[in-house]
Parts: sequence; C-alpha cells; structure tokens
Amino acid sequence: MKNTLHKIFTLAFFGMAFTTNAQDLNNYIEEALENNPEIQSYRLQYEIAEEKLNEASTLGNTEFGAGYFVSEPETRTGPQRFKLSVKQMLPWFGTITARENYASSLAESSYTEIAIAKRKLALSIAQSYYKLFALQANQKVLQEQIDLIQNYQQLALTGVEVGKTSAVKVFQLQIRENELEKEQKVFQQEYMAEQSVFNSLLNKNNKTIVVTENLEIPEISDEIKRDSLTLHPELLKYDALYNSIARAEMLNQKVGSPNLGIGVDYINVSERTDMDVVDNGKDIFMPMVTLSIPIFNKTIQSKTVQNQLQQEEIEAKKIAKLNELNSYLDQAVSNRTNARIDFETQLKNLEQTKNAEEILIRNYETERMNFDDLLDILDLQLQIQLKKIAAIKKYYTASAILNYITNI
Repeated sequence: MKNTLHKIFTLAFFGMAFTTNAQDLNNYIEEALENNPEIQSYRLQYEIAEEKLNEASTLGNTEFGAGYFVSEPETRTGPQRFKLSVKQMLPWFGTITARENYASSLAESSYTEIAIAKRKLALSIAQSYYKLFALQANQKVLQEQIDLIQNYQQLALTGVEVGKTSAVKVFQLQIRENELEKEQKVFQQEYMAEQSVFNSLLNKNNKTIVVTENLEIPEISDEIKRDSLTLHPELLKYDALYNSIARAEMLNQKVGSPNLGIGVDYINVSERTDMDVVDNGKDIFMPMVTLSIPIFNKTIQSKTVQNQLQQEEIEAKKIAKLNELNSYLDQAVSNRTNARIDFETQLKNLEQTKNAEEILIRNYETERMNFDDLLDILDLQLQIQLKKIAAIKKYYTASAILNYITNI
C-alpha cells in the first residue's frame, strides 16, 4: 500500500505542475517537500510504526528460577540441595503473524498521513504562490497607471499653457498619482507578508520568491476526473484504518487462544552416606508443560464488540469525508467557471475603456479635454485590470484545489 500511495501522490503532484504550467511553482513544491518539518515529523512517525514490526515478532521474557532447600527434603536417592528452573511461554499458533499483520497495518495507516500532508502542503504552496502572483501583478498595474498619470500631467501642463485646461486639473492628476502610490505601497507590504508565509512553508528565512509574471486563463480547462475521487489519500486513510481494526480483531481472537509454556526443572540431589541405593545421588530433571486458558476472561469478547463499533465509525467518517470532498469539488468547479466568465468580461470591459480613453485623447486635439472624464475612465480601467488579476488568481486557486481532490 505504501508504494501505491507514493505513486498516487507523485502523479497528483506532476498533474498540478502541468496544469498550472508554472515551473517555478513545481520547484518550490519539491523544495518544500524536502524541507518542511511537518512532513519530516510524519516520516519519523512512519519509521516508528515500521520499527514496531520488530517488536511484534518477539516472544515473552524467558523465566529463570533458583531455590535453595533450607530444610533438605530426604528422598530415596539422597537429600535435595537446590532447584533451578527455566520456562518460556509461547503464544498460540499464528499469534505472532497476527501481531506482525496488525503492526504492518498501523504502518500503512501512518503512511497515508504522509501522503495527505504532502498534498496539503503542495496545495498551500500553490495557494500562496497565486496570492503572490496577484499582489505582484497589482503592483505592476498600479505602476503602469502611475506612468500614465504622469504623462497626462505633462499633457495637462501643456494644456494650461495654451489655455485648454486649468491648473486645478494638474493638481487633481497629482492627487490621483499620490493615491496610486499609496495603494502600491499597501500591495507591496502585503506581498512581503505573504512572502514570509511562503518561506515558512519552505522552511526558509528571507528567501526572495520568483513569481511568474505571465499567467493567463487557458481557453480549455482540464477535464475533471470525478471517478478518481475514491482513491484520494484522505479516503484511503479510512480504508487503512478499517484494515487495521480488522487485523486487530484477528489478533484479539488469537489472544483469546490458550498460551503454551515449556520449561524444565533441575533439582540437585546429594548422595546418601548411610546406605548404598540404586541411582544414589542422581539429580532430577523434570520437563514442564503449562497451558494458560482464558476461561473467565471477558476482555476478548468486549474488544470484539469495540472493534465492530470502530469499523462502523470509520465507515461513517469515510462517507462524511467523501461528501465533504465532493462538496469542495463542486465549489472549486463553480469558482473556476465563474473566474473564467469574470475574466472574459473584464477583457471586454478593458477594451471598451481603452477605446473611451482614445476618444478623449483625440478630442484634446480639437477642444478642451475633459479631465474629469479621463480620471473616471482611468479609475474604471484600473478597477477592471485588478478584477482581471483577481479572476486569474481565483481560477488557478480553484484549479489547485481540483488537483488536490481529483488528480490521481
């Protein structure tokens, strides 16, 4: 099962890389998987679970005993001096195998936690990456708007000289520039904060993150593999838990079987001096066999009932998790569809604002420019560009969630 889960996660990981077409993101995910302390802790938990396999195959302690006869019992062949004994209890046939199977099932369950943690980490990296993309793109759009405002300030100053506009419009443009610079600084601070979050996921300090500048919504989205949802590690975890309970019950039944003990007693006998008898002073060796039967032990039956209830609980949790993943899937599909609609709408709106801007510039050649209309158009243009960036971020964030849920 370990190899199966490793293959499942690997395919999902590369599926995300090809879908996003962002090689930098792919590299960051690989780096995070190597360095993230949470993943390392899950790996250590798995190694501990595997080590328990060695513990499961061991026998109980060998019992040694020694006794000295203070008052020596007299026998036909001589007085008894001291007694030595050794005994080893052996579990019933198949008990050790049942223990090993149970320990192995716990290791498999522990490995699913690694697969889940890796997927969640990859998703967190992707979500943070797209936040950084949006914040970076917003700053770029604001800078383009600032450059445009500065050009219009020069145009307004020329207009003041020739009497086509008033100096008030120059001040309005300068105020607009100040507001844009303020918003740009806010986005810059948000970018630094998100970069810190991203670095924490990488387990790095103050690393400069390189984010792609070109990210567009593709014309055709990837096909949703809803059938693969049943192989999601968060569901396989419940299968592994269910299997471990089944193995626990098999071990429980073996524990309810008799335990066999084998051993030997040695008694030292001194020779008799008062007469000569056959086997005079011959030591005694006595092989021993013991049988431990849980006749009045109700623990076995109680554990059987508990195991049955735990399996029912696991089945219920699995169904609840499947419903939850389906809900996340539907929401992500809806978000991605809405993002595409919003993106296409903003493209149309942006083109129309560009046309309006060109009309205002052409009017300036023949008459006074209406800078109020120009500022309105520029503000509308900025809002449209920001909405476009937000749509791209929403699309790829939803795609990352879909990859987390469905890519197998």
